[in-house]
Parts: sequence; structure tokens; C-alpha cells
Amino acid sequence: MFRKIHLFALIILTLLLQATPAVSCTRFIYTADDNQVLTGRSMDWLEDLHSDLWAFSRGMERDGGAGKGSIKWTAKYGSVIASGYDAASADGMNEKGLVANLLYLAESEYGSLNNKPGLSVAAWVQYVLDNYATVNEAVDSIRKEPFRIVAAKLPNGSAPTLHLAISDPTGDSAIFEYIKGKLTIHHGKQFKVMTNSPIYDRQLALDDYWQEIGGLTMLPGTNRASDRYVRASFYVDALPKFKDNRMAVSAAFSVIRNVSVPIGITTPDHPNISTTIWRSVSDQKNLIYYYESAISPNIFWIDLKKIDFSSTQKPQKISLQGHPIFAGDVSEHFVPTKPFKWMAPEK
Repeated sequence: MFRKIHLFALIILTLLLQATPAVSCTRFIYTADDNQVLTGRSMDWLEDLHSDLWAFSRGMERDGGAGKGSIKWTAKYGSVIASGYDAASADGMNEKGLVANLLYLAESEYGSLNNKPGLSVAAWVQYVLDNYATVNEAVDSIRKEPFRIVAAKLPNGSAPTLHLAISDPTGDSAIFEYIKGKLTIHHGKQFKVMTNSPIYDRQLALDDYWQEIGGLTMLPGTNRASDRYVRASFYVDALPKFKDNRMAVSAAFSVIRNVSVPIGITTPDHPNISTTIWRSVSDQKNLIYYYESAISPNIFWIDLKKIDFSSTQKPQKISLQGHPIFAGDVSEHFVPTKPFKWMAPEK
């Protein structure tokens, strides 16, 4: 008993010393009954990200946004994404049900790989959604490192230290991190939850400890990344496997709200805690992308089956500037718009 208490105290101390409460997001995968797979994520940030929703068609000619020597590709699949600052694809799902979520990771170091074509970190999500139909396909390709990640400071001056999570309609999952310049991949259905710091190996170790304690005994309740990881991991496993799709979507939203950070929260020690500004749930079986703004009274969604992703279609946008109030299916609200340019490194 003493050893457990001592270990618990040591873990809490470590988290207090190493946690990074200023930037936070959470991602998880929930597998319901009737082969339903849903990926939920929160976008937590220090300010308005000026996000918009975009629909990109297959056949788009892409440039990696890394300047001279950028990787180039043609999109194989259409996708719907949520942008960040209209300079990055932060989150989204393609027409095959592959989902990509970009989250902050302070420990990221991308390295150089100077002999590889460059890919702006702002285009990482889009590269995956454009090129792959399954997690396995993406892992097999990216493991060969066909590009080098090129980082540019975010518009607010923050370092672009990020890691990527992907999932597909089978429930398969992969986490991509660059640690000390080396690509690390965690691939498998067991990797259902991801937050921010620490690096994913240590998140898994913390989860093992809390699995032993049991979520009905005690759950950590702060907004720290490690605590949100534990809560999301427990709740997503404790959820019933709802067969009713409406209940399954509601269950996913109930978990992502539980690990969200109250809007505008501040404390004397950490006056700039990032708060949840929006949430998404991707229904990967039915190809519906749900979106919820933290300051809007309603959830709204895009049915990818209603979007024309043919190569003749121009990029389209639903502007969320000024925080308009939407409700229900907004698939018909897209307007043809010139695509944004990737956030690029300084020359």
C-alpha cells in the first residue's frame, strides 16, 4: 500500500513539474455497436483560431508549402476539414472515412532530412487525407519518410510543435510524433486516446498506472493533458456500445465535453490557460463530420455523402468568422472560395 501511495505521489509531482497547461487538446476513438466508429477531438487554444470549414475535391494539385523543394501531390480523395487561421488544416475526414487530428506537443523536434522534399507542418493533415484511404496504408507510406516536416511559427508566434493522430472506419489508429528528430509511430487499435505532453510513450505508461487504480475508485480531474488522457481513456471504454447512431454520437460528445477546458478559465499561476474553442466528432461509418463551437448553442454537421468531390469542383468554404449560429445539416452552405495557402517558414 505504501509503495502505491509513494508511486502516486511521485507521478503527481512529475506531472506538476512537466505539464504544459497553456496548450491542450484531446482526441479519442469510440467504437459503438453495429460497426460504428467515431473519433472525437477538442481544439483548445489561447485565442480564436479563426477556423473555417472547407471541402476539398479529389484531383487538386497540391504543394507542400515548404518553399523550394516542397513535396507535390494530386489529391486522390476529397475531404472536409477545419482550418486553423486559414493557413493550416487542423482536423478533418476524407470521403473514405479516414480522420486526421493535429494536436500540440511541446516535445516535437522534426529534424532535418535535407535530402527529402519539404512538407509544411500546416499541410500534414491534408497530405494524409488527400493520399490515403486507411490507417495501414498511411503508416506503410509515411514510415518510409517520403517528406521532411518543415516548421513555421504560428500566426500568434507560438512554436509549431505538433503531433498527428489518424483513424479509419475499422477503428485502426496511428500516432505520429517526431522526437529528437526521429519519427515515432504507434500503430494499432489500442491507441485510442491522445492528448498533449508528455510524449506518447509516457502517456501510455501513465494510463497503465491508472488502469490499475480503476476509474470508479478515483479519476484525476484537472485540465492537464495527462489528467484529460486518463479521463478520456476510462470513459471511452466505459461507454455502452450504442447501436442507435444518435445515441452513439451523443456518447462521443459527452466524453469530449468531459475533457474540455471551460471557456475563458484563468488562474493566478497560469493566466493564459488555453480553453476549448471547438469540438468535432467524426462519424466514420456514416461519413458525417459534426462540429460544435464552444460559444454556439447548437451542434451542426456536414454529410460528406452530399458533397460533390469530383475533380471538376472548386474548393468550397463555410465561413465561421463572427461565430454564426448554425444548426443541423449545413452541407449545402458551402461557397466556392479560393483555397488558403499553407503557413510557410520564413525565407
